[in-house]
Amino acid sequence: MSDVIPTQSASRDIPWDAGRWSNRPVSTRVSEDGTLYVMAAEGSDAWRHTSYGFVHDTEHALLVSFISGTSMEVEFGTPFEEQFDQAGIFVRVSAEHWVKAGIEFTDGTPHIGAVVTDGRSDWSATPVPGWSGRPVTMRISWADDALTVRARCSEGPWKLVRVAPFDAWEGVTAGPFVCAPTRSGLEVPFCRWSVGEADRSLH
Repeated sequence: MSDVIPTQSASRDIPWDAGRWSNRPVSTRVSEDGTLYVMAAEGSDAWRHTSYGFVHDTEHALLVSFISGTSMEVEFGTPFEEQFDQAGIFVRVSAEHWVKAGIEFTDGTPHIGAVVTDGRSDWSATPVPGWSGRPVTMRISWADDALTVRARCSEGPWKLVRVAPFDAWEGVTAGPFVCAPTRSGLEVPFCRWSVGEADRSLH
């Protein structure tokens, strides 16, 4: 994972009520400062086949249209304590073709990573223990045939997480997501959701 600074461009906030849930969470609420709190259902997850053998399609993703030539950012808190607690950005084409990128609590440590799925899932993850309990911003940029995933903690530098091939051209949606595969009671605060131009360069 390397430090990068994506080209900054004008962006616009997306209102929480603009999205549609892939699977409704246990509850949602918006605080006075505009933060969206989402409580995940126990057992919610997104995965297809690889290594584990199962298919899970029960993530809570709040989705709007996502088009080539744009980027999306989601800022969220990380109150993760149990195995596989996770949140970030979800990009969905179909039940068999999707990408999720964010922070996942694995084996006692938060990891930053992505799951790229086209029939079968492919997971990459890097431990970031210093990010525990701190706000994180995920950014996915769609340019031509690829998604570029970046992340930063608080106001720190952007880090390149993943460059993944992406061959969908229409009917794509994306937005914030949360999953709680192993427990009940996980409530994640989402502070900001925005869309802008795609990053103009990889480095």
